[in-house]
Amino acid sequence: MGSNKEIEKESNLKTILMLVAMLVLVGFIIWLCLGYYKKETFNGPNPIVTMEVKDYGTIKLELYPDKAPNTVKNFVTLANNGFYDGLKFHRVVKDFMIQGGDHEGTGAGKAMLSYLEPKQEETKNEDNTTNTVSESNTTTENTTAGSNEVTENTTSEETTTEENSEDKEYCIKGEFVQNGFTQNDLNLTEGTIAMARADYTNYSSTLAKESYNSAGTQFFIMTTNDHTSLTGYYCGFGKVIEGMDVVKKIAEVKVEAKKSDTESEESETDTSAEVSTPVKDVIISSVKVDTQGIEYGKPETLEPFDYMTWLYSYYGITTN
Repeated sequence: MGSNKEIEKESNLKTILMLVAMLVLVGFIIWLCLGYYKKETFNGPNPIVTMEVKDYGTIKLELYPDKAPNTVKNFVTLANNGFYDGLKFHRVVKDFMIQGGDHEGTGAGKAMLSYLEPKQEETKNEDNTTNTVSESNTTTENTTAGSNEVTENTTSEETTTEENSEDKEYCIKGEFVQNGFTQNDLNLTEGTIAMARADYTNYSSTLAKESYNSAGTQFFIMTTNDHTSLTGYYCGFGKVIEGMDVVKKIAEVKVEAKKSDTESEESETDTSAEVSTPVKDVIISSVKVDTQGIEYGKPETLEPFDYMTWLYSYYGITTN
């Protein structure tokens, strides 16, 4: 009789231990799942952009990673790598928007993967001369306002040329409704910052996707509520929270039609050209983003659409 009770106790103990082990295991699985869920759905403080504009003042913006996560990653990476420092607002359209973020300062600059890498700082040699690593993929001095310059004491020409040959253009996917990205419900109202992109549909209506996925480094800030019809066709990813008066002042600068590269100062103005180039450069002194302790990482990138290759193929033209 006593032995039966002992066996029963031992059996009960084993059952209890098994239940405890199962509860611990279930608790551990739940903990892991909650951790993953929190990581994927974390709604922390939004990044805050501080943009200093020479002679105009400070613009502060709040970015929305919940609406356009990859676009925010792209902007944060570029800004905190110093890419935007020294560039300019090259396009100002009254009662519409101000546009910047082109390293050439003309709107024709390409986005390069090297811009997503941190700039390297100067180092001192033993003879107290300074060596600097190229801040861009340029090997010759460029006097265009806002461009990245290379001083005489750069890394060797051979090294720089090798780096240039490996650098590639990039673009990012358009995170807006017309491109199938439904979570971005941000309206392009006054103060909204959005990504500029190409519009290849001017050449063919079949190139909508190529147009939608062509943003790189250029952005624009809306100055009125008169163009909300662009909502869903361009990726808005943040909003001005301070300094809208600065944006408005920039929007009122004197502008002229952009001259082509072949035009001289004496050339007659092309009446068909958009009158949107500031007569006096509007320089973005610096752009820094406070991510408030959150690591966003680099953006996912795409290979840009090659319009000329498409054109040759479309018309059956073969090239050597």
